[in-house]
Amino acid sequence: MEYYFTKTIAGSFDNAIQKVTEALKAEGFGILTEIDIKATLKKKLDVDFYNYTILGACNPPFAYKALLAEDKIGTMLPCNVIVQEKVPGQVEVSAVDPAASMLAIENKNLEGIANEVRARLQKVIEQL
Repeated sequence: MEYYFTKTIAGSFDNAIQKVTEALKAEGFGILTEIDIKATLKKKLDVDFYNYTILGACNPPFAYKALLAEDKIGTMLPCNVIVQEKVPGQVEVSAVDPAASMLAIENKNLEGIANEVRARLQKVIEQL
């Protein structure tokens, strides 16, 4: 089982970030964190890296349900979505498959929640 969904889209990196953010919002996700890997690696290691941003997406109703079902699930939240541009004008967007990551947890109550979040994240990636 793959642990992510992915799609490559044409356009600028910044535009891709905007499209992904809007698509996530349409599915009930907000962005809790935004980590600019390129800038972080430059600052911490003085190395050049391609455009790579990690968006920490959260759908509060599903996060709440998951927390009620499993109090340690916060170790797997938020759902990460990465946007990377290895080739100028070709931006790859990938989202974690929560159903795949939940296989490690022995809690049947999480299965339905993970599948619902999975369907929404798949829709985000497919609509880009």
